[in-house]
Amino acid sequence: MTRICTCVYHFLVLSWYIFLNYYISQQGGDQRKSKVFLNGGQWKYLTFLNLLLQAIFYGVVCVEDVLKRIKGEKDIKFMTAFRDLLFTTLAFPISTFVFLSFWILFLYDRELVYPKALDGIFPVWLNHAMHTSILPFALVEVFLGPHCYPRKKKGLTLLALASLVYISRVLWIYSETGTWVYPVLAKLSPVGLTAFFSLSYIFSAGIYLLGEKLNHWKWGDTMKPRKKRK
Repeated sequence: MTRICTCVYHFLVLSWYIFLNYYISQQGGDQRKSKVFLNGGQWKYLTFLNLLLQAIFYGVVCVEDVLKRIKGEKDIKFMTAFRDLLFTTLAFPISTFVFLSFWILFLYDRELVYPKALDGIFPVWLNHAMHTSILPFALVEVFLGPHCYPRKKKGLTLLALASLVYISRVLWIYSETGTWVYPVLAKLSPVGLTAFFSLSYIFSAGIYLLGEKLNHWKWGDTMKPRKKRK
């Protein structure tokens, strides 16, 4: 019964993220919203990339849930390993980073990240769907079942690569358009930008380690054993 409830929960969360991605993709017809997506489209924002990432993750989870009931756990080890890698290195760290970084900057000075003018463009519920509910969903997933974490070097390297790809895109958009994706970046010097991006990765790495600690606290040691050398 518990497993069935978990499957239903995963399906509902997947449906929610699919709905959000679809709803946002249909907003291009609104002239005010189209201006927000100029110079890079909606995918220049980490918030929207995270929503897509969560939809992909929960899609993988739902497939794994179904296969687990049909074939059993032993026959779908690859799918389970992929689910765990996706969650531990990307889905959990990025959703938590989006939540914390957005609300810290918002509470300090909302004009740096989400100008007041956007209140008339995006409804309040959508703002919370994009920046608030993502954390509870991530935490529930931590406590629903154990996730096998990779070795720290591998996990942090994958997170670093994802961060580097996104930062490169942000810098490319600025070089092509002369406009920063986020208002806060326009207020920083080159040295300040370097420090900001470096601290952002350190922050996300700290979130990765926090997720690992939470997983260990709840489920014990689930880390993959090292392969013995011959």
